[in-house]
Amino acid sequence: MKYLRSILLTGLTIAALGTVALAQETATRVVDEVVAVVNDSVITLSRIRHVKKDMVDSYVKDGKTAEEAKRLVDEKEGELIANLINEELLIQKAKEVGLDSQIDADINARFVQIMKDNNLKTIDALYQMMRSQGYEPDDIKENWRSQATRDKVIQELVQKKVFWEATPDDLKKYFEAHKAKFIKPETVSYSEIYLGFAGRDEAAVRAKAKEIYDELKKGANFDELVKANSDAGIVTEGAGKAEKVDVNTLTDIIKKPIEGVKTGDYTLPFEVQKMGIVILRIDGREAAGSESTFDENAVRLAILQEKGPAAQKKFMTDLRTDAYIKINETYRPIVSPLLYADERKETKGSL
Repeated sequence: MKYLRSILLTGLTIAALGTVALAQETATRVVDEVVAVVNDSVITLSRIRHVKKDMVDSYVKDGKTAEEAKRLVDEKEGELIANLINEELLIQKAKEVGLDSQIDADINARFVQIMKDNNLKTIDALYQMMRSQGYEPDDIKENWRSQATRDKVIQELVQKKVFWEATPDDLKKYFEAHKAKFIKPETVSYSEIYLGFAGRDEAAVRAKAKEIYDELKKGANFDELVKANSDAGIVTEGAGKAEKVDVNTLTDIIKKPIEGVKTGDYTLPFEVQKMGIVILRIDGREAAGSESTFDENAVRLAILQEKGPAAQKKFMTDLRTDAYIKINETYRPIVSPLLYADERKETKGSL
């Protein structure tokens, strides 16, 4: 049975409640400090502590001492709270425009896919496997929901708008002014072997990846090794293969390992986002062209890439402007300058 794939729990925002003594000696009641109010929701101190604990654990796992990890996380407390406020605004916006049901459906589909990947017949069997590997299904769902909400709201309400708002005349003018962007790029195709860390000893995973690489260099069949060892691909988003990818769009995580690797050869094993080890087979390369070619989709994507970041900042600024946000006086000095950084830049720019 394959282990549970690609589960990253860093950043879970599940609130835990504490207790304090009341006036009566034996009586207690559940309380929690409110750090920020965001419209009808609150961000609690226990929620922040939970996130900070996950961050400390992650730093320690990377080799830092507990003291160093705590210091680094404490230094980022203001940024953490600001991010949670922005996250809460996006969650509320998703509900307002009716994206929450679609997000839930996507999350359920991911659970179904994990069941298929691990040959499990029931959701109870999946939950049992998760718990046996130290993961709580409800925590995983909540983490995925937060990530999916951020991505979905920005995609639907910001990126799609920027992508489609350019008129035919706008597209032509942009193309003429940026012809160098539309020369056929260098592309690469590759297939993936992925060994996830989830539920496994990391040292054993690294050793297994080296063993697989050595077998490949000796002539072992790549596809057979995929079937015998690989989890669903991470850099290929579960597909196992990627065709004619623009090299310029690749992150350094992938670009550096494939650099100089010839068609038919393999990358050295490399780590991806602390989630597992990847080996890629280079299936093909195509050199860049020399002439510009107009393609509407490519021009729209180029405009999105250029205008998207500013549009997203404005969207978040508008969300904050239209919201009721009250930050606990204890935390306001470390949160407000970060939360409203973009608004402050705009104000200075208009003076």
